[in-house]
Amino acid sequence: MLKPGAKVPDLRGQTTDGEVRLRNRKGKSVIVYFYPKDSTPGCTRQAQDFRDLQKSFAKRDAVVLGVSRDSIKSHENFRTKQALTFALVSDPDETWCKVFDVIHEKVLYGKRYLGVVRSTFLIGADGRLRREWRGVKVPGHAAAVLEALDAQSA
Repeated sequence: MLKPGAKVPDLRGQTTDGEVRLRNRKGKSVIVYFYPKDSTPGCTRQAQDFRDLQKSFAKRDAVVLGVSRDSIKSHENFRTKQALTFALVSDPDETWCKVFDVIHEKVLYGKRYLGVVRSTFLIGADGRLRREWRGVKVPGHAAAVLEALDAQSA
């Protein structure tokens, strides 16, 4: 599991914008947020909140990437429907999820299963993990990430 201050591996993945490679984002801060499933209420709200603050992130030279295990087709539909202005990474083999340790046992209606725990990670322009949020509650979270980005550069 990555700890704050650690160098983040050079992950690659398919996104709604083509292939992404973290190494190609050096010099910019990167916000990687993990969510369970496209088009569900909490995940939709979270994506909308990051979308609504996208210009503020961009002004701070930060890139937002949403990650779930959904397919590119699902991501493209979700992105179009919600007018998202940032890329969504498809992680069906859970490579990104495992690096950031976001797959954990969850319980829904009394049934146990392995699922994505809503989490966000702030990677500094130097490629090191600066901050993490685990077990995220959606309301106000995107704004809190923006504040942390401001505090990092202060």
